Amino acid sequence: MAAATGTPTDVPAAGRRERTGWYFYDWANSGFQTTGLTVFLGPFLTSITKVAAGCQLATDVDDCAGRVHPLGISVPPGSFYPYVVSLSVFLSVLVLPVMGAVADRTPRKKLLLAVTAFVAAAATIGFVFVTGGRYLLGGALFLIANIFYSASIVVYNSFLPQLAAPDERDKVSSRGWAIGYLGGGLLLAVNLVAVSLLKIEGNDQRTLDIARWSIVSAGVWWAVFTLVPLKWLRNHPGTQSSTHRGNLLLDGFRQLGHTIKGIRAYPLTLFFLGAYLIYNDGIQTVIALASQYGTEELKLGQSTLIVTILLVQFLAFGGALLLGYLAARIGARKTILFSLVLWLAVVVAAYWLPEGEPLPFMLLGVAIGLVLGGSQALSRSLFSQLIPAGREGEYYGFYEISDRGTSWLGPLLFGLVFQLTNSYRLGIVSLVLFFLVGGVLLALVPIRRAITAAGNTPPRLL
Repeated sequence: MAAATGTPTDVPAAGRRERTGWYFYDWANSGFQTTGLTVFLGPFLTSITKVAAGCQLATDVDDCAGRVHPLGISVPPGSFYPYVVSLSVFLSVLVLPVMGAVADRTPRKKLLLAVTAFVAAAATIGFVFVTGGRYLLGGALFLIANIFYSASIVVYNSFLPQLAAPDERDKVSSRGWAIGYLGGGLLLAVNLVAVSLLKIEGNDQRTLDIARWSIVSAGVWWAVFTLVPLKWLRNHPGTQSSTHRGNLLLDGFRQLGHTIKGIRAYPLTLFFLGAYLIYNDGIQTVIALASQYGTEELKLGQSTLIVTILLVQFLAFGGALLLGYLAARIGARKTILFSLVLWLAVVVAAYWLPEGEPLPFMLLGVAIGLVLGGSQALSRSLFSQLIPAGREGEYYGFYEISDRGTSWLGPLLFGLVFQLTNSYRLGIVSLVLFFLVGGVLLALVPIRRAITAAGNTPPRLL
């Protein structure tokens, strides 16, 4: 049976060393998010696809008339990377809940974290072989890296309820996010310095090579720093692991079926997931489209965008800690609601940004950095209160789907508004809908009752 805190009674309390080990997995994998996904992977893989299509590297993607034919399907070079991203999201939706169920049933959770992390890191390092027109190899490696990255995050998140009591989880989760932003920002800064020092104007192949090695560096960073959590974390077997018999993967599929049937017994947990799905989609859309908005609507240069990205990364470190401190005073839900009000202000302010002026855009990046990490970290820790003991992996599998599997809703609305109005400004301000609806739904969740319904004891502040 579970203790009142929602943590198995036979699991000893985690110490500072073990929590620090847990924090370091955020430090380790954040390089893939920043250096890889945010900056280099999209342009690099698109350039490789252009080469395969017979286009010149210097040719704009929109002017490249060539095509590639993965699986016999004719695809323009500019569409290949978005299609691969969409496929990785779809496959992740299928994989993550099963991975969560396996994490709950294995007595060796550290091994599961090691496998998922090292496979993802190895696939990222494998980009060293993506040269010439090897776009299919690049697409396959990206699929592996992104899917196993998501799987490792499910396993990583499932440690949180076993490392901290309810009243400590906001602080622990916020520190993890903060350290992740710091690590990802440091690696990105190093790679951007390398780009500025090593690139040669007019030599597109040199720029492409630097981008490839930057992606590889994210994989090396990931693999090396994953050794820290593997050294300092303990396995913390859950209540279901002691009942494990036979094949873990098959048991994971069976348990997933039971979870899907049984999750109806926790409607308030589902209600929270629905609220998170909506407001987090708004957050992810702002992050994903900020660069496009800056270049296409505000006519800002690449140097402005790079400086703003670094500002967001490093300020998110302090922002996560700041909102974690605030949550300790007023509670996690009130702090998240406060952060959503700030997100509303961000998208409204974005509508009024003047064209061609870098400083206002950078100031908006400062605001995003301060609110970004905290809203995500506190959502993760608040959700940990709504999970039945011993089912952390399964439920964080569904949580990760809400985080990644629905990230097309905001871009879809943005794209539709732009198509109808030909205005990026109206597209960005339309995202107000996600923060309004998500915030209202979160405010309507009876959190204390939801925590009690999951068999846990509510923390002092909510």
